[in-house]
Amino acid sequence: MSNSLLVVHVHVHVKPESVDAFREATLANARASVKEPGIARFDVIQDTEDPTRFVLVEVYKTPQAPAAHKETAHYLTWRDTVAPMMAEPRTSRKYVNRFPEDGEW
Repeated sequence: MSNSLLVVHVHVHVKPESVDAFREATLANARASVKEPGIARFDVIQDTEDPTRFVLVEVYKTPQAPAAHKETAHYLTWRDTVAPMMAEPRTSRKYVNRFPEDGEW
C-alpha cells in the first residue's frame, strides 16, 4: 500500500528587518493550520546560520487538503501579511511520505 500523505517544504527568505514580524505571522498561521482536518503537521523551522531563512514543513492527509488550506482565512491573512516581507519569491517542493507510516502521524 502506497502512502498518501503529501509533504510540502516551503522555502522562505525574508528581509532582515522583517524576521520578527514574519515569524509572528507565520506562527499564527501554523497554529490555525494544524486545526484543519486535512493537515497532519505544520512545522515552522528557522535556519540557525541565517535567521532570514525559514522552511515550512506542511504535511497534508489528502490530495485536496493543500487547496482547502489555501482557501482558509488564516492562510489568506498570512499570504497578504508576509508578501512585502519577502527578500525573494518563496519556493516549494512536494514529497510523498515514506516513514513513519501515515497512521503514525
